[in-house]
Amino acid sequence: MTNKDMAAQAANKDGFIAALDQSGGSTPKALKLYGVDESAWSNDEEMFGLIHKMRARIIKSPAFTGDKVMGAILFERTMDGDIDGTPTAQYLWEERGVVPFLKVDKGLADTTDGVKLMKPMPDLDALLERAKAKGVFGTKMRSVVDAANPAGVAANVAQQFKVGKQILAHDLVPILEPEVTISIEDKATAEDLVLAEITKQLDGLPAGKQIMLKLTLPDKPNHYKSLIDDPRVMRVVALSGGYSREEANAKLAQNTGMIASFSRALTEGLSADQSDEAFDAMLADTIDSIFKASCAG
Repeated sequence: MTNKDMAAQAANKDGFIAALDQSGGSTPKALKLYGVDESAWSNDEEMFGLIHKMRARIIKSPAFTGDKVMGAILFERTMDGDIDGTPTAQYLWEERGVVPFLKVDKGLADTTDGVKLMKPMPDLDALLERAKAKGVFGTKMRSVVDAANPAGVAANVAQQFKVGKQILAHDLVPILEPEVTISIEDKATAEDLVLAEITKQLDGLPAGKQIMLKLTLPDKPNHYKSLIDDPRVMRVVALSGGYSREEANAKLAQNTGMIASFSRALTEGLSADQSDEAFDAMLADTIDSIFKASCAG
């Protein structure tokens, strides 16, 4: 696997990033939407086995290739699993032409100053070494902005960049994700603060290093254009954040150069009891619509 080829694809290729990284807390919800009820498992091992099966079905589907899916974000257990005997990250790149990323955060801390920071990650260095050995190209970590609180937003973005530098030191490309909650009244003001803080923090990046950003679809079209154009930013991707696929695609198409990184909007309409033909057809339509919106800007 050449890192150079992955970097070229991550930076330049048309397409979007599939977010296949629901963790312990959101897995039951993801399975339920997929038509698998909680009665189908009796412990975490079985639950994670079922979600791995769902993800493997998506990854092996004919439309899930690097032609339209530029990258995919994996949950740690998915990275540790395999598909048809090949480790997942390796399978993604070698068999599907999709760049593998790993979700590394351990969930959210309680709200302070209108934001939820990431919980401490004491084992991060060990996880990053393991990810690198397994052929992962980059990482993703999420924190949340629930209010346009200047101190909170500054702390949130500063934490993202601090951990981002730790990830860069392992020669992995971090996707920083300070998510602005779509339902808050002061969303547009919060997005102004997020943009200002990210712009400020970019100056502290090591020379020659690039990061990626995963941001909520903004109220103001092209709000993050200056970040998309910044040479220190490899790519800016959008999260669907609870918008329906239709809404998310429409908003995405208004943002030049921003591409999608959807999870719920990607799996919307997929079901465990669909025949392979129906499943593959539905996923192909979904991938097509998200791809078009990602290229529309």
